[in-house]
Amino acid sequence: MSDVVHTTFVIERKLPSGPAHAFRFWSEKVLKRRWTDCHPDWTVLEDRFEFTPGGEETLRWRTGEGFEQSFTARYLDIAPGRRIIYAFEMSSAGSRVSVSLATVEFHPAKGGTRMLYTEQMAFLAGEEAMRMRVAGTGDGFERLADALAADVTGLH
Repeated sequence: MSDVVHTTFVIERKLPSGPAHAFRFWSEKVLKRRWTDCHPDWTVLEDRFEFTPGGEETLRWRTGEGFEQSFTARYLDIAPGRRIIYAFEMSSAGSRVSVSLATVEFHPAKGGTRMLYTEQMAFLAGEEAMRMRVAGTGDGFERLADALAADVTGLH
């Protein structure tokens, strides 16, 4: 029996701005951190962001309990305002937790953008932890929608 759980999941979100503006919240480091910095009690150890085809994004943190967490991505395809495809891995306490291929698509929609996120994941830390990770991805996109809404209304 394999200890790898494979899954593909899709999350769709309606975002309150046009595709070009929504894309900026993925492609510009300061804007991306508005919705991805979700653990204020964690210490940032490394924060590298090279949003270009072949470029890498690396985030490493130390949790309040002293464990190291990391996210490392390589951008494979970028079509400004339309699409991002990237491969990434996540680690916790020195062990790889998951490896994924993600596609983010931005489609014009009435009053904003329809963002479609598709992730193909090999998860290495058990099914329950995988369900929590998928749910956490959805929570992150709620923060994205909130950050865009604040930006659109001038509350940034």
